[in-house]
Amino acid sequence: MTRTKSWFAPRRASVEVSEEDGVRSLHLGGEAIQSSIRLARPDDLALDYTRAMMAFLLFQPLPRDVLMIGLGGGSMARYIHQRMPGTRTTVVEINAKVLAAARGLFHFPADDARLKVEIACGADYVADHAESADVLLVDGFDDGKQPAALCTQAFYDAACAALRTGGVMAVNFMAEEKKLDAYLQRIEKSFDGCVACLTAADRVNLIAFAFKRHPRQLAWAELKKRARQLKKTHDLPLEDFIAGLKKMNPHTQAGLRLRPAAVD
Repeated sequence: MTRTKSWFAPRRASVEVSEEDGVRSLHLGGEAIQSSIRLARPDDLALDYTRAMMAFLLFQPLPRDVLMIGLGGGSMARYIHQRMPGTRTTVVEINAKVLAAARGLFHFPADDARLKVEIACGADYVADHAESADVLLVDGFDDGKQPAALCTQAFYDAACAALRTGGVMAVNFMAEEKKLDAYLQRIEKSFDGCVACLTAADRVNLIAFAFKRHPRQLAWAELKKRARQLKKTHDLPLEDFIAGLKKMNPHTQAGLRLRPAAVD
């Protein structure tokens, strides 16, 4: 999400929609863009941070279950539903108006056997669903900041518990978040230090990836091979993601190290 307001606030933010040059955007409580869709290509990911979050595919290319916190216009959930027919997706969204806008104006599909939306608190849902997902995507904001309930040590502990062995969590942060280091330290504590970071192409957002019981080093050769395979079905800059991971995180010539994360 890009600079939204009142996402998980006690009051429900107003939901507004704008359209310019064939791009429709969702706004919550102000002018900041929450989600965008290119009307001519609705299944593409229009925002840089959503593409960066999809870098989880390098680590979990064929997840059976994806759990998402925060719907927005539904671009990531729609992309997964369209491009990954073997994956079930559950989205937890606290604001029913957001779901109505996504369905009415952003081509978000109705629930089916592979897609389900729950109107609920994301933190509570995660705590109640241990070992339920292979990938957890956390994209909730409150007035441009992480909601308190989604950045506590208890939440990250529950997030790790919600993943199956080999699972991956991706959390969207604002790159300028003042408490970013503290949040990353909490994630590292919950995930035994297995964390890597990637800055989105626009450098506004930073994605933290956390790994449950993964090898401590991921070989570059294997990641590049996987990127080539994924390009057959995903129009994503996967090679750029690998380069970005190498730039931001501890590594050797052979591979990406997962302990500890570092943000410059």
